[in-house]
Amino acid sequence: MKILVIQGPNLNNLGNRDHAIYGATTLDTIHSELRQTAAEHGVDIDTFQSNHEGELIDYIQQNANSDCAIIINPGALTHYSYSLRDAIADTQASAIEVHLSNIHAREEWRNQSVIADTCIGQISGLGAYGYTAALLYLINEGRNI
Repeated sequence: MKILVIQGPNLNNLGNRDHAIYGATTLDTIHSELRQTAAEHGVDIDTFQSNHEGELIDYIQQNANSDCAIIINPGALTHYSYSLRDAIADTQASAIEVHLSNIHAREEWRNQSVIADTCIGQISGLGAYGYTAALLYLINEGRNI
């Protein structure tokens, strides 16, 4: 199984952003921990981050298919990027949407995800552990999804 971890706008700035909302963990640390966990389970993982919607869509179209799974934190694109949503849907890959903060406990405009209906689940508010939870779910349930 191959798992793609896709990070949207501003996530490259983790560790510098508001720690009360996003925590102090850097994106490099999150990716390193995911690689270690994936290796322990014999799973291939590829990470990608971009601040540009089109680059995220290009990456998905070039790398995702029904034989892989996706962990995605679309950042603010969560709330309005129908083109990103369609790119995920077109892959027919199992996807999990992850958010560091609880998007349902923040500003009203953050409560809606246009990505969610393309995903088998959404993890929101668990901080950096949300990525690990998504990875472990895909590893443990990958044969059944």
